[in-house]
Amino acid sequence: MEDAHPMPSVSKEPLVQVRGLKKYFPIRQGLIFERVVGSVKAVDGISFDIQPGETLGLVGESGCGKTTAGRTILGLYPLTNGSVNISGIQLPDADKAQIKLLRRQAQMIFQDPYASLNPRWTVSAIIGEPLRVHHLLPDENSRTEKVHELMLKVVLSPRLINRFPHEFSGGQRQRIGVARALASNPAFIVCDEPISALDVSIQAQVVNLLEDLQNEFGLTYLFIAHDLSMVRHICDRVAVMYLGIIVEIGERNELYENPLHPYNVALLSAVPIPDPKKNRNRRRIILTGDVPSPINPPSGCRFHPRCPVAQKSKEIMEHCASVVPEWRELRPGHWVACHEA
Repeated sequence: MEDAHPMPSVSKEPLVQVRGLKKYFPIRQGLIFERVVGSVKAVDGISFDIQPGETLGLVGESGCGKTTAGRTILGLYPLTNGSVNISGIQLPDADKAQIKLLRRQAQMIFQDPYASLNPRWTVSAIIGEPLRVHHLLPDENSRTEKVHELMLKVVLSPRLINRFPHEFSGGQRQRIGVARALASNPAFIVCDEPISALDVSIQAQVVNLLEDLQNEFGLTYLFIAHDLSMVRHICDRVAVMYLGIIVEIGERNELYENPLHPYNVALLSAVPIPDPKKNRNRRRIILTGDVPSPINPPSGCRFHPRCPVAQKSKEIMEHCASVVPEWRELRPGHWVACHEA
């Protein structure tokens, strides 16, 4: 299943190609003579493409591997297996020069605006760091002008350029993080739950800012989030992740209106609906049991111990527990890994 490619290319040259990506973290025991006794299979074989200018949403419950996938795609974590190709740069085969180029072309907006900024640096140093590292501008004056320009792009006053992160609100700090990601003029940005740590009143402002910047600079996003309503608003396609694997992927409206995988059906049943009548008439699906450990995931379909469809009969449960489901395109562009879909 991990080698299957769930989404055929829409164009001949996707900006991002992920094939069979795996990231395992070893479990070690012993103080002096450490030995590996197992591994946490945080990401266990995912594949997808992202087209230039597209926003792909990656959703799933906490601990399913979304953030690890985003960081591994950018090379912040070394790959355990599989490959990633961003703008022609292939991981893990890239040399040092290509890695440096990748650092310029692909950036990340982190989840926590409080922890992702150096508290000892001013805004000028934080946003200007990519300009210095990649030698994009020749002198300090030109870098300062560029920092002013970037602050205006993210709706921050340049008069705040010499302030420190603790002098800003959470929303303002996240804007500083967005400006830092834009500084190297990237083509691809991983947005790792960029609004989850912000007040609801600020979330829409940051999302609108990301959309405006995408339209202006032609950016490509991998948007990792929990808020399914927000994902539908900003994303073109959505991939649903469970316990290290992707179980469903498709165009946003198709995936939300016609969910195929039982896990996705359960997720969408929990999304609040503003219409009280519709909200009363729909059926909320409560999953039984706990999420299995990524150290020893279930055999067959990883969702089968909690799946309401598999629990309907012993035959279905046995089949789902023993056979890994293959990717199937049940509707145009809508792929799912489920025996019973």
